[in-house]
Amino acid sequence: MPNRRQIVAFAGTLGIALAVSMPAFSAEPMIFSNGGSAINGYDPVAYFTEGRPVEGSDEFTLTWNDAIWRFASAMNRDRFESDPEAYAPRYGGYCAYAVARDYTASTDPDAWSIHDGKLYLNYNKVVRGLWALDKDGNIQKADRNWPGVLE
Repeated sequence: MPNRRQIVAFAGTLGIALAVSMPAFSAEPMIFSNGGSAINGYDPVAYFTEGRPVEGSDEFTLTWNDAIWRFASAMNRDRFESDPEAYAPRYGGYCAYAVARDYTASTDPDAWSIHDGKLYLNYNKVVRGLWALDKDGNIQKADRNWPGVLE
């Protein structure tokens, strides 16, 4: 569930004015986790090997960066384990477009792209479209904001 800071920032991105008070917030975890699983339980390796999101299995899991990662096969789990940085989504699996705008948002496993060999996830397909308008510029901004945006 997004916090108030995320909602206000996202509303601002869409040009919607909100009047809310901003409570203090604590640092967010390095890896976005929904229901206890990184990237909503989807297999990060499958984006590269199958070119689509594939749900992971409880049978093939591992813990990396304090998050549980699920995989569709033992082979994918082993690939990830040998080089997690090559397969893990950038910005801890938070929405890349949001991080470029200095906030965090959850992601939809179907709103993804691979750019220069890196996996990027977005809040939804509409936001993925906004992200795609200037991927390189958004990546530069997000790289500057990450991981400070978590504080």
